[in-house]
Amino acid sequence: MSISERYPDGTRKGIPGNYEEAAAYIEELPRFTKKHSLEHTKEFLRRLGNPAADRKIIHVAGTNGKGSVCAFLQALLMAEGKQTGFFTSPHLVSVNERIRRNNVPVDNGMFFAVFCEVLEAARQMEEEGAGHPSYFEFLFGMGMKAFSRMDVEYIILETGLGGRLDATNSIEHPALSVITSISLDHTDILGDTITQIAGEKAGIIKSGVPVIFDGSNQEAAEVIRRKAREKGAPCKEISNHAFEIREVTRKHIAFSRVNAYDKYVICKVSICGCYQAMNAELALEAAEYLMGDRRIPDGRDLRGGQDVGCTADEIRDQRRREAIASVRWEGRMEQAAPHLIIDGAHNPGAVEAFVESVKALGAEGKGGMVLIFSAVSDKKYEQMIAYLCGHLDVKAYVVTEVEDARRVPAGELMWVFRRYTDRLVVCETDIGEALRRAEALREGEGDIYCLGSLYLAGMVRKRLKGGVDYA
Repeated sequence: MSISERYPDGTRKGIPGNYEEAAAYIEELPRFTKKHSLEHTKEFLRRLGNPAADRKIIHVAGTNGKGSVCAFLQALLMAEGKQTGFFTSPHLVSVNERIRRNNVPVDNGMFFAVFCEVLEAARQMEEEGAGHPSYFEFLFGMGMKAFSRMDVEYIILETGLGGRLDATNSIEHPALSVITSISLDHTDILGDTITQIAGEKAGIIKSGVPVIFDGSNQEAAEVIRRKAREKGAPCKEISNHAFEIREVTRKHIAFSRVNAYDKYVICKVSICGCYQAMNAELALEAAEYLMGDRRIPDGRDLRGGQDVGCTADEIRDQRRREAIASVRWEGRMEQAAPHLIIDGAHNPGAVEAFVESVKALGAEGKGGMVLIFSAVSDKKYEQMIAYLCGHLDVKAYVVTEVEDARRVPAGELMWVFRRYTDRLVVCETDIGEALRRAEALREGEGDIYCLGSLYLAGMVRKRLKGGVDYA
């Protein structure tokens, strides 16, 4: 029986009649349909009237940092007075979070209105034998339809997985492409080497469309440079030498940079992950290009940059620094409560960045630090665990489970931890109990860090929002 004939409880129903039924329909899609080709997504968008295709679209791919770069860029565009749409994934609490206008998730009324339009096109495709769009494809169609309705000028699209075959890559003429840091993740789909994964991410590069990218990993950078040359895409590589971290505190990261007017400036990011300096720099470079402050070289010198000769605008520069400082990105080194930090690190590269940030904060020397960890089965969780155990001085680990069919049983995680550490490892399958146990184990000024999965980050935030008393 097809998805057009049934949804959540398996009974035959008509079109969902309200927001709650629409959200339930979408959540059931993974059970009934699968990912399709880019041609399928393009046909889906054509049936929707190619919504928002005439807007300025910034396409962002990468292994880690995509969401943060998008959030910074959104704030920068808003600071310039631009109406800005942002399509992101995953969501932490509500599916509405995936479709935002000026950083405000669409309300239930708008969500349901565009759902109905998109559902009609999806059912027509299924009835004709083309196949119902997948979960991500359906939401992407909803996002583009919503942005068209809301009449935004700029749209920031965050890829879901990979880049080359991602549904968002059906957009053929973006204004700019951005590629964030690249490391090993989704190796069963994207390849098991940096070169292969970089090739998939570089698949978003379009002919003649400028690309700005994180050049920290030289193996990945070479792949991106080569693809840019093939496509004739003007290219700007951002290395770790583009900025210098000056201060790391629990409330902010301060870093210095040279702006588009060759002026030395200090920026502050109100998120305490060291990796956010690079993410903010990528977003600043993107905003400077989009606002006409900076030209991207033509591809013959892919490592360099050339500034347009223009007079410094100190007011604009200050406005941008304030925009960067204003960003709060949920689930990324987020202090969600006293002594409780949530981080969405869910692959080896992100875990290494997490450890770097914890060490920069000096958190290891402040008493009994406790980590709460959970993971899903398609992630390299043993590699993540081994790195945590080998690089952080932790009093105890609390393992738990996320609410997802791919969750790794807490008991299995416990035994993996015990292979790599002699510190206390306890098992609490319920998130609330895991939080309470971690608080009981924490000592002095020691903090509780939750990581391993964005699902875990979302569940913790949901529990805290619901008033769970873990202390």
